[in-house]
Amino acid sequence: MQAEIIKFLGTPIFGIFLSIAVFLIGKWLFKISNGFFLFQPLFVGMVLGILILVLMAKMLGVGTTWFYTNAYLPGGSLIIWFLQPATIAFAIPLYRRNDIVKRFWPVIILSLIIGLFLSEFAIYGVSKLFGLDNAGIASMLPQAATTAVAMPIAGAIKGIPAVTAMACIVNAVIIYALADWLIKLFHLTDPIGAGLGLGTAGHTVGSAKALQLGSIQGSMASIATVIISIVADIVVPLFAKLVGLI
Repeated sequence: MQAEIIKFLGTPIFGIFLSIAVFLIGKWLFKISNGFFLFQPLFVGMVLGILILVLMAKMLGVGTTWFYTNAYLPGGSLIIWFLQPATIAFAIPLYRRNDIVKRFWPVIILSLIIGLFLSEFAIYGVSKLFGLDNAGIASMLPQAATTAVAMPIAGAIKGIPAVTAMACIVNAVIIYALADWLIKLFHLTDPIGAGLGLGTAGHTVGSAKALQLGSIQGSMASIATVIISIVADIVVPLFAKLVGLI
C-alpha cells in the first residue's frame, strides 16, 4: 500500500497541486491579514510546502530528501521551469517607461553594477562570519538576482539552487516588510532611486511593493530586476572565482 501511495505521489500531479495549493493559501492569508508581510504568498508557500513535505515523508517512513526528489520534483520542476519565461514579463513595464531608461541608462547601469559588487562583498563577509562552508557561501552569493536567474547561477558556482531560492524569497519578504522604513531612512525621495532600490533588493516582491508607491517606482523596480539579473550572471561567477569558490 505504501509503495502504491509513493508511486502515485511521484506523478507530476502531486508536485503541481501542492505548489498551487500552498500559494493560494498564502494569497488568502495575505488578503485577510490586510497585507501582513509574514503572510506574503511566496513566503507562506515556501514554509508551508516544506512542512507538508517533511510531515508526509515521516508518515510514509521515507527520508525527506528522497521524498522531495521522487515525490515533489516531478511536478515541482515544471513550476520551476515556468519561472524563467515568466521573468520575460518584466519587459512590459520596461517598455512602457523606456523614456526614463533612455535618459538615465548610464546612471542606472553604473549604480546597479556598483551596488551588486558591494552586496557580494557584504554577503561573503556575513557568510564567513556565520561559518558557512563554500557550498553555503556559493548558495548565498547569487541572491541579488531574481530567483529564476539566481538558481542556475548557484548551480554553476557549486552552490545549492534550492538554498538560493529560499534566500531570494526570504530576502524579498524582508524588503517588502521594511520598504517604507528603508525609503525614509535613506531619504529616497526620488522615485527612480526608490524603484531601483526595491527592484534590486526585493526582486519580484520588491517590484510589487514599488508598484504600490507609483508607476515610475514600479517601472524602475522591474527594470532593476532585469538588469541586475543580467549583471549578476556575469559578476557573481567572477566574484566566486576571485574568492576561490570555483
